[in-house]
Amino acid sequence: MALRVELKPFERIVIGQSVITNSETRATFLIDGETPILREKDILTAETANTPVKRIYLCVQQMYLENDIPKYQELYLGFVKDMLEAVPSFRVPLETASNLILSGDLYKALREIRKLISREDELLSR
Repeated sequence: MALRVELKPFERIVIGQSVITNSETRATFLIDGETPILREKDILTAETANTPVKRIYLCVQQMYLENDIPKYQELYLGFVKDMLEAVPSFRVPLETASNLILSGDLYKALREIRKLISREDELLSR
C-alpha cells in the first residue's frame, strides 16, 4: 500500500538520502517502496538534539535514514543507559523502542521516542 504524503508550500521531506523541498503550492503524492521517509517536522539535527531524549531520537533517526543499526548501536545503548539512570520511569517506552529497533521497525521506534520528548519537556519545565 502506498504512503500518501501532502506537503505544505516549501515544506521539506527526506526520502532515502535525498531532501525534497516542495514549491510554493501544496502538493500531494504517493510513495511505494521501503525507502526511509521523514517529514521536516520529524527531523532532528545535531544542533536541535539538545536534550537526552532528543539525542536518543537523533541516534535512531540516523539508524533509520542510513539503514545501519550496528553503526549507532553502541551510542544508542549508552544514551539509553544514561537516560534510565536519570529517569527510571522512562524504562517501559525505551524498552518498547529498543524492541522495535531489534525487530527492524525503526520508524515505529522513532514514534515511540517522540512521545518521550513531550514527557521530557514537561519534566524540564518544572
